[in-house]
Amino acid sequence: MFATTRLRIVAVSAGLSQPSSTRLLADRLAAATRERLAAEQDRNVEVRVIELRDLAVDIANHLVSGFPSATLREAIDTVTEADGLIAVTPVFTASYSGLFKSFFDLIDNTALTGKPVVIAATGGTARHSLVLEHALRPLFAYLRAVTVPTSVYAASEDWGSSGDEYTEGLPSRIRRAGGELASAVLGRTVSGASRAPGLDDGEDAVVPFEQQLADLRLD
Repeated sequence: MFATTRLRIVAVSAGLSQPSSTRLLADRLAAATRERLAAEQDRNVEVRVIELRDLAVDIANHLVSGFPSATLREAIDTVTEADGLIAVTPVFTASYSGLFKSFFDLIDNTALTGKPVVIAATGGTARHSLVLEHALRPLFAYLRAVTVPTSVYAASEDWGSSGDEYTEGLPSRIRRAGGELASAVLGRTVSGASRAPGLDDGEDAVVPFEQQLADLRLD
């Protein structure tokens, strides 16, 4: 029997095309997180994906008027009230998209304090993968969120690839990131303390959530 309080996972996708590889990555990360949460506890898991392309006009109007539409306000509230967040952007000009940044500009810089976040991005070439470290991770550090150790970048050639002996494939990285987010969510919402890595965790050991929070620096 499930507990009455649901765990809420929200994925924000800034993809512009339809269908979108950015949305696909958001969906797969959300599915991996839900799968791990379902396996480790008995509460219902609610997943919602917010497509920023549908909110582009509302975001622009809010930036110039200071007043959000009802739809945009609901999206912002959904993000700030989530137990765990997945943020995925396409790479434009070696950084996150303007739409992605504009949406998070509308969120109060204390509203995501302590919230576990997976950061992810898509692009045409692997050369842009460092966008996760030089753009997205600092953005969420400023918002006082706690990004999980594994970030996920998906270049065009990553789709359908299982990796090789030197490189972990995209499906493995998605599972790893989803597992880390699930562990952080459970530590934060259930007991306030994360599971300590066990001897059998090996490479998949998760850094304790409190340690991530203590290590967070606003450089």
